[in-house]
Amino acid sequence: MLMDNVNTEKILLVDDEQGILTLLEITLRKERYHDITSCTTGEQALFYIQNHTYDLILLDVMLGDVNGFELCRDIRKHTDAPIIFITSCASDFDKLTGLGIGGDDYITKPFNPLEVIARIKALFRRQNLTQSSAHGNSGNKEYNYGRFILKPADAVLLVGGQTVECTAKELELLSFFCRNPNRIYTTSQIYELVWGNPGYGDEKTVTIHISKIRKKLNDNPKDPELIINLRGIGYKFVPPVKES
Repeated sequence: MLMDNVNTEKILLVDDEQGILTLLEITLRKERYHDITSCTTGEQALFYIQNHTYDLILLDVMLGDVNGFELCRDIRKHTDAPIIFITSCASDFDKLTGLGIGGDDYITKPFNPLEVIARIKALFRRQNLTQSSAHGNSGNKEYNYGRFILKPADAVLLVGGQTVECTAKELELLSFFCRNPNRIYTTSQIYELVWGNPGYGDEKTVTIHISKIRKKLNDNPKDPELIINLRGIGYKFVPPVKES
């Protein structure tokens, strides 16, 4: 008998606690995610990533053989697949560190497995919408402001004529701003619209991604001209005037 609505995304789970891996696997399979690879060490994870392609990586920070943040840097040399950190470290510093080195989301232990599933589904949903738009007119739109050029369909950002490396989430966030110029959004609204989840309590995630984008656009964080922070209100993207 054929199985209906089986999800085809490939997921890699990395955690040194076998109980966590088992719990996640059972929950994912109930949600019809069947292409799952699990491992308990950073060495195993890097081997799998170098030899296989994944659509999502759930990565524990406190692994026995390597720090998950350091492993994330190595992973980013091989893939831009979304990374969700899962860890018992709940401080803002740890969260900002994880997001700053290429992570896309952050979940702290102990967690509700259904929360993990919700985040995964939201992430895949956003990816599918982005890919779908890339095949339509809106996805083919190029934003040329002179100061920088963004090509969402090609996942390319040019600043001063030079290609600037960006994560998928940075490109998605910048595309969101370019599609909605001169409009004010709260951090919660941005998180919900770009990450696909209600944004209560995730302000730091938005803040760190905006900070990274500003640096890549050479937008002075102390006196930004492009992504403006309206204190107590939210953020607004002000397109630069293209020189003639």
